[in-house]
Amino acid sequence: MKIKNFLQKSTSKEKGAKAEDLAVDYLISKGFKILERNFRTSFGEIDIIAKKKSTLIFVEVKSEFSKAEFFAEEKINQQKKKKISQVAEYFLLKNLQKLSKIEEIRFDVIVVKGIKGEIVHYESAFYKEGNFTRY
Repeated sequence: MKIKNFLQKSTSKEKGAKAEDLAVDYLISKGFKILERNFRTSFGEIDIIAKKKSTLIFVEVKSEFSKAEFFAEEKINQQKKKKISQVAEYFLLKNLQKLSKIEEIRFDVIVVKGIKGEIVHYESAFYKEGNFTRY
């Protein structure tokens, strides 16, 4: 499908899915193992959960398919960061035994610019305030 047609005929959900597909391909090419996509809870979602060596990475994917007033990165405000952190904590508690070899946790942001898929990867883009709960 031509770029112009894709941008005109696609919903924002379809564009977001395309951006996530490109982000997954990028992460895999960089040696990440994808553990989950679109991990949902009643209180939020994380786009991609990946692992590289002993680091668990929670990835928020944003896309820029048109010229907008704001950069996609700016859409990740304090409220969004808090939601992602809460979902991450839930994921950790739910999968504690499977993740026993994890030594580090990180929150990344990937921005996919345009249909050609230029990737901007912000490693450790933000941090969770305080420590995750340990049981």
